[in-house]
Amino acid sequence: MTSGKKLKTTLASLKGCHADFETFALETENQVSKQMFSQFADQTKSMVEGLESRVKEVEEQEPQYQGR
Repeated sequence: MTSGKKLKTTLASLKGCHADFETFALETENQVSKQMFSQFADQTKSMVEGLESRVKEVEEQEPQYQGR
């Protein structure tokens, strides 16, 4: 598996984790858990944004990774 493909696979997984944390935060009634899941969602959102930036860089440097 190429580096570009690995980055995109990791990004997709991380987006899934982010969505799960947001869902957990919305579904739980326990305020401590709600806050914890919200913090995790914020952290994963930041990670997603950073990784999206890296994917763009790789695609600009290595055009063969675009659209894969």
